[in-house]
This record gives sequence, C-alpha cells and structure tokens, in this order.
Amino acid sequence: MRIISYNVNGIRAAMKKGLTDWLKTDPADVICLQETKAEKTDVDVKALEDLGFEHHWFSAQKKGYSGVAVFTKIKPDNVKTGSGFEMSDAEGRVIELQFGDVKLINAYFPSGTSGNERQTYKYQWLDEFHGYLNTIKKKNPKIILCGDYNIAHREIDIHDPKGNKNSSGFLPEERAWMDKFLSGGWIDTFRHFHAEPHRYSWWSQRFPSVRLNNKGWRIDYFTVTEPMKKQLVAADIYPDVKHSDHCPIYLEIKK
Repeated sequence: MRIISYNVNGIRAAMKKGLTDWLKTDPADVICLQETKAEKTDVDVKALEDLGFEHHWFSAQKKGYSGVAVFTKIKPDNVKTGSGFEMSDAEGRVIELQFGDVKLINAYFPSGTSGNERQTYKYQWLDEFHGYLNTIKKKNPKIILCGDYNIAHREIDIHDPKGNKNSSGFLPEERAWMDKFLSGGWIDTFRHFHAEPHRYSWWSQRFPSVRLNNKGWRIDYFTVTEPMKKQLVAADIYPDVKHSDHCPIYLEIKK
C-alpha cells in the first residue's frame, strides 16, 4: 500500500496548479489531504473518479476553512469522520479509514500562529487527541497516523532552530508533546529511514526565496504504531511537487 499525505492549502487552488495532473502519474494508492478548504460539492470529483479514486470528505462547518479528505483506489472496510470532540469536529480535522487490520487516520492538527487563543486551543487539541489515540490503540494495535502536525519535532526538522525557539510550531511544550507521543509506541517513519538534515515539508510563503533556498520546516508526518514496524517499506518527502506551501510526504507499507 502506497500512501501520500499532503496539506494542499485549499484543494481548489491546488487543482488550478495541476494537482489532478499529478494524481494522473499514480503517486500512491491512497491520498490523504489536509486543509481542503472546500465541500465535496465545490470540487470536480468526476476527475477523481475517472482516475479510479473513491473519495471521502470531512469539511469544516466554517466555509473555506480547514477540512480533510481521502482519495483511495483501495476500498476501505469502514470510514469514520471526527474524533468526538466538538470543536475539532466542527473544524473538520480527523477522518479514519479501516483497511483490514490497519486503521489509517488522516488529521489536520491546529496551528497556533494566529495568537494566544489558538495556541491554547492547540494544546487542548493535542491533549484530547493523544487520549483518543491511546483509547483506540487498545482495539486497533495497527494504526497509521498521517497529516500536518504543525510541529517541527527536533532541531534537525527546522532550518533555523535558534531563530524559531519562540515560534508556534517549535515551542518547547509542542516538542515535548511530540516526545511524549512518540515514546508511547509510535514510530516517525521518515526518520526511521532517513537521518539526513535539510529535509522539510513546509516553507513560508511570505518570501519566495524561502522555498528556493530550502528554509523550511518538517511539520508533516507519517507515524505508525510499533506493531507496524515490520511492514514499513519506504518513507519520503517530495519537495519538488509544488501545488501548496507544503509538499507531499510518502509512506509505503507491506499489507
């Protein structure tokens, strides 16, 4: 099974930049998108269906905001939207698909960059979601969790760790949450295969030179539970794919 996770920063904008043409190259069997900023009815879904994708959406109640979707060529056994937390579900942040004994969770973690109120909510969401994951792990030992986590875990995951030590997404509390999360039986699949620095998945759009000079952050992840370790085949980041301020990340597993 080949899986892509991609924060498209608005699926309609990404499609105008060639997202559908890229999907025609068959980059994966399952495409997990975050920040779709759209309802299913806003999108040319026939183009997706013509490529063989079944599609599942969980959009925010607020128009043009947040939202997740999954396009899959492999029929899931079950699809579930939401995690049961009112604010998170109103913002369309979590969708789950069951493939046999493997649960795939596509999540768009909140950003705290717009101010203290959202940063406070980010911490609330992280705590709620961590508890939720611990609960479902008891019944589903094999889980793939992908998405935009909005956290750069370690100094190797950000181009300027010193300059960003007080920036949302690299705050000590956020990084400590990642430590706690990963130490609880989860594997950062990219780091499982890649120890090298300067591998990022997001670049600020404020200055065009930022992406050109690879001054980025690695804030998009595929993490899997320990029972899936032997099924890992490959993980990668595709910085040359450009329909968004993020780029796609990739995971391949043996079924």
